[in-house]
Amino acid sequence: MRQIKVIIFDCDGVMFDSKKANEAYYNAIRAHFGKPPLTKEECDYVHMQTAEESISYLFRHDLCREAALLYRRQIDYTPFIGYMKVEPYLERLLEYIHPAYKTAISTNRSDTMAKVLVYYGLEKYFDFVVTCLDVERPKPHPESLLKILDYFNIGPDEAIYIGDSQIDEMAASAAGVPLIAYKNPSLKAAFHVSHFKEVEDLLRRLEDQR
Repeated sequence: MRQIKVIIFDCDGVMFDSKKANEAYYNAIRAHFGKPPLTKEECDYVHMQTAEESISYLFRHDLCREAALLYRRQIDYTPFIGYMKVEPYLERLLEYIHPAYKTAISTNRSDTMAKVLVYYGLEKYFDFVVTCLDVERPKPHPESLLKILDYFNIGPDEAIYIGDSQIDEMAASAAGVPLIAYKNPSLKAAFHVSHFKEVEDLLRRLEDQR
């Protein structure tokens, strides 16, 4: 691995525990159309996919699918942001990272990402953010990661990606970017961590090896 210049974060499941927020958000949409709450399988699905893909999946058997997609674009996500929980030590890690490293986000979130960063005062820590709206093919396709590499004019071995899901693993592998698996030991990754303090310790070790 060459000297790391850019650290890339996934959002949901990495920067934030957002399962309650996602569950409340999609349950509100389902309730609007008289549908029951999400099952566990559906909760797991929407936690990783784009909003458009999630709605298409949740209403895949319903005639109101197109109406649900339209309603999703109109509903304000702000009331659900407060359900999100910032992962422990995240801000401390971001303070440590700057200014030695550049930072980016690769997420399947859409128009909600900017609101989330502002709400939690984290926008100042990130140099570049790529959502599903910024690419033609969201994760697990590597386009978002490749876009970040191109933005910083670096090779894949000069970045590292912190992700928590199989789609993160697939995207990182396809882009050639080493993966730090966050709280998911089942992923194939260059490194596994369960806390952001471990990411800081890992970066210190890598720095010492230069």
